[in-house]
Amino acid sequence: MSFGRASRRRFTLLAATAVAGALTLSACGDGNKAGGGGNTNFITGSGGISTVAKADRVAAPKLDGEGLDGKPLDVADYKGKVVVLNVWGSWCGPCRLEAKYFAQVSEETKDQGVQFVGINTRDPERDKAVNFEKDYGVKYPSFYDPIGKLILRFPKGTLNPQAIPSTVVIDRDGKIAARTLQALNADELREMIDPIIAEK
Repeated sequence: MSFGRASRRRFTLLAATAVAGALTLSACGDGNKAGGGGNTNFITGSGGISTVAKADRVAAPKLDGEGLDGKPLDVADYKGKVVVLNVWGSWCGPCRLEAKYFAQVSEETKDQGVQFVGINTRDPERDKAVNFEKDYGVKYPSFYDPIGKLILRFPKGTLNPQAIPSTVVIDRDGKIAARTLQALNADELREMIDPIIAEK
């Protein structure tokens, strides 16, 4: 039995609605969630930053799509760099609080082989997201992902983004190394990414 086009559309819409609903429940929360359950091999520190030992990391999902600028964007283009993924929405208060710090640290670390990439979600109007980046001096690219399709690509039981804001760090080998489910200031962000930058 095969799905018809209408059935596939309905399934995609239902999946997207489920993700949006889950994100609504956790949106702009305090990030004090333990992740995963079961044998996840990650440790959450006192600052809410979860990390995985290098030997236990799993590959990040393929993350590609359209950027806020309307051009194709693919995280695979940054293979060999530390990639800092930040899930945000222009409507999210904690996202506004952390945006200037992300802009600052992205500039400070770009010469160290670090690439920041945003995932803008639940913004039905692209203009609001574009204006958000201008207002906070964000120069790195962001996906435009209004219904959260990219977030669905992260495997369950891994350090997947489960709130808005969330930040996930992918190591130089393309594996998920760290995550937080809360807004960060510059020092907290450096605490999260500096050990991964230092890895050889």
